[in-house]
Amino acid sequence: MRKLSHQEIVARQKERMKIPRVPLCVVLNNIRSAHNVGSIFRTCDGAGIEKVWLCGITGYPPNAQITKTALGAEQHVDWEYREDIYSLVKELKDRGYQIVLLEQTEKSVLYQDFKPKGPVCLVVGNEVSGVCETLTSLCDQAIEIEMDGVKNSLNVSVAFGIVAYYLRNLIIKRK
Repeated sequence: MRKLSHQEIVARQKERMKIPRVPLCVVLNNIRSAHNVGSIFRTCDGAGIEKVWLCGITGYPPNAQITKTALGAEQHVDWEYREDIYSLVKELKDRGYQIVLLEQTEKSVLYQDFKPKGPVCLVVGNEVSGVCETLTSLCDQAIEIEMDGVKNSLNVSVAFGIVAYYLRNLIIKRK
């Protein structure tokens, strides 16, 4: 076994970039940490996410802290800032997106048990308070990551990465 050289990795990525983006977008709801936003941008780039919507107090490019963790991914992933998350999510729902909250609710299911039915809009919430309560009326499903330790949640960018790649792979297999 041999590690790939940087040139081999870059060549492989150029080929992968020809593949259309996955019909999966993410809405960031009041994410306080620009480092988390940057990490999410980097994951979106790697997973082929079609668009990132930045809402409320969520920081947006240009921002040195976002760039530090995104490593420039924010320049390659389509993104848009919208202050009003409720009207954005309603608009996406009207456009046929299945609205999925990454949140612990009374009706949430484990992310592994969720089966997407069309293009998905994954809504990820604030590091402390989660997704805005007002969004629950618009959501089609809430999914969560099972926690077995003393903490009840993961870092928002880590949780997003787990679920984003899971959804990406389901959506790609469905095509």
